[in-house]
Amino acid sequence: MGNNSAHETDGGRRPQIPVVVLAGFLGSGKTTLLNHLLHRSAGSRIGAIVNDFGAIEIDALAVAGALGDSTVSLGNGCLCCAVDAGELDVYLGKLAAPETGVDVIVIEASGLAEPQELVRMVLASEHPGIVYGGLVEVVDAAEFDDTRARHPEIDRHLALADLVVVNKLDRAADPERVLALVGSLTDRAAVVPATYGRIDPEFLFDCRPSEERIGQLSFDDLHDQGDDNGTDGLGGNGHAGHLHTGYDSLSFVSDVPLDPRRLMRFLDSRPEGLYRIKGHVDLGPNDLRNRYTMHAVGRFLRFYPEPWAPADERRTQMVLIGSGIDTEALGKELKGCESDAPHADEHGMWGVLRYVQGSEDEPDPEPYGG
Repeated sequence: MGNNSAHETDGGRRPQIPVVVLAGFLGSGKTTLLNHLLHRSAGSRIGAIVNDFGAIEIDALAVAGALGDSTVSLGNGCLCCAVDAGELDVYLGKLAAPETGVDVIVIEASGLAEPQELVRMVLASEHPGIVYGGLVEVVDAAEFDDTRARHPEIDRHLALADLVVVNKLDRAADPERVLALVGSLTDRAAVVPATYGRIDPEFLFDCRPSEERIGQLSFDDLHDQGDDNGTDGLGGNGHAGHLHTGYDSLSFVSDVPLDPRRLMRFLDSRPEGLYRIKGHVDLGPNDLRNRYTMHAVGRFLRFYPEPWAPADERRTQMVLIGSGIDTEALGKELKGCESDAPHADEHGMWGVLRYVQGSEDEPDPEPYGG
């Protein structure tokens, strides 16, 4: 499966780059989270699309070189673009160009933006190099009740989210109550606690091994040196040793083909907290020519048929990532999808083919209704 966040498409085998929408009301900490990802990009290249350069910390710009076209290149290879909504598709195309080497694109919505509209724009993009990477909603745990009173639409935003980061949890008077309340307002989304916007980048994208990054001193390196002075560069002081918020993951490997009907039943009943699924699936006699690379984030699902190479081991390899998920139970459910039946199920592939891009039966790509 490789370590790059982008997976290969069928046909030209060009990588598709996940596009993550990062939303939250003013003061929730989404800019801090974005800066955290840029600082700790873990060897990966992030393309960040923000509303204005005021959102990017000035110390980042101090080691950046302007690329023109409202784009700034940070020292660690990350790119930042200042755009308005009308330019979004243009910049998605620019960042997805192979020469940028970008692994993931993060769009930071303005504090009052409707995240549903940004998600629709990403899903409506016909650029073959990108794929929807999820809606991440950041909330301020300490001010959550006041935020709901001022912005009742936050309930609707939380219901749309694929991942909710409950930030500033250390400042909340009753953190467990806030976590439970936020969880009750989501639709099976993963809910993760955080302080200083620190979540593990692996939640959002596959990180390249750091040894793949070569060349000049990067902003990651400069920031690591700064940590020795007792500040973390993210608004905290002396918190450099704090671990990122962790995640639960399950690796599933099987040499027995999976039954497509059972697999779709499993995917249709994904549990709360299961945020991402990636990998490829062997469907045995139901399609002897192709393996099916799978990309699922929140309720979004897509399969990509790819011809088996003669040297390929015919097996299923999947990784499931979430928060608070029962990995043992999920492993048993996937094991229950195995089937060594020698013959194809005449209509068994219908469910899978509905999620193959370009298929006649492909569902509306809008996962949130009209």
